[in-house]
Amino acid sequence: MPRVVSLIASATEIVCALGEEASLVGRSHECDWPPSVRALPAVSRPAFPTAGGSRAVDQALKERLRRALSVYDVDAALLKALRPDLILTQTQCEVCAVSPADVARAVCELAARPARLLALEPNALGDVWRDVARVAGALGVAARGAALVAGLQARVAAVARRAGALAERPRVAVVEWIDPLMAAGNWMPELVALAGGTNLFGEAGRHSPWMTWDALAAANPDVILVSPCGFGLERTRVEMPALAAQPGWGALRAVTAGRVYLADGNAYFHRPGPRLAESLEILAEILHPSAFEAGHRGEGWMPYAEAA
Repeated sequence: MPRVVSLIASATEIVCALGEEASLVGRSHECDWPPSVRALPAVSRPAFPTAGGSRAVDQALKERLRRALSVYDVDAALLKALRPDLILTQTQCEVCAVSPADVARAVCELAARPARLLALEPNALGDVWRDVARVAGALGVAARGAALVAGLQARVAAVARRAGALAERPRVAVVEWIDPLMAAGNWMPELVALAGGTNLFGEAGRHSPWMTWDALAAANPDVILVSPCGFGLERTRVEMPALAAQPGWGALRAVTAGRVYLADGNAYFHRPGPRLAESLEILAEILHPSAFEAGHRGEGWMPYAEAA
């Protein structure tokens, strides 16, 4: 059995979904699902303050990137002591998780035989399924990986079939960061379309774009989904006044119709692993409540009117 250190939360979920949790010997500070992985030693930590508001976190991140500094610190001594055969990381986003460069800076050779480094790069939904297969192959359970992908794709297809038969296709703005405003890209436009919505901002397979309040107001969406990357429901609720205080907020179609929703962007939506299938089910429940019931209201999402 290989000794695995996962430095990205989605990869940890993939390993566990493949039935290989026993292979994990270390994790990142963000790996929290399934809850049992929290008992593993955390090999990384953020190198910037994370307790401030959206604007402060954004400024701290941009300053570190401007100075070509790592966003995360990797405990090289602990990593070496764990003697991993396989290290899972990502190249998709410098901010989202520990990158291969972070690992390289931490340690060049862990033992007589260097560990294998597998960097995931999930830009679109299909990439996520391919990454599941890649992790399964690296763990020697390729057939199990194929079965897991087939099951996830079947769940996605089931939602898409039901949503595709509905007449209503609400116009949706997905907010991935509140201050400054960022729309959701990558796989999120795909999820919106599969859930029976019309995505207004962000392109499938491309990084999440910044947007302006004027652009959001001009689009006047039918639905606004606020799911900041890395934030759970409570923190999103605390951050919402920065968005709701914008001039003209109360006149937006989504606001007057009570169709502004908060979602757990940390557990779902922005974590490219097995729970993207669940994220799609949640999104369908939000967009078409009379046709879908995923059972995540109050846990994975809530109407902003109930949180304000």
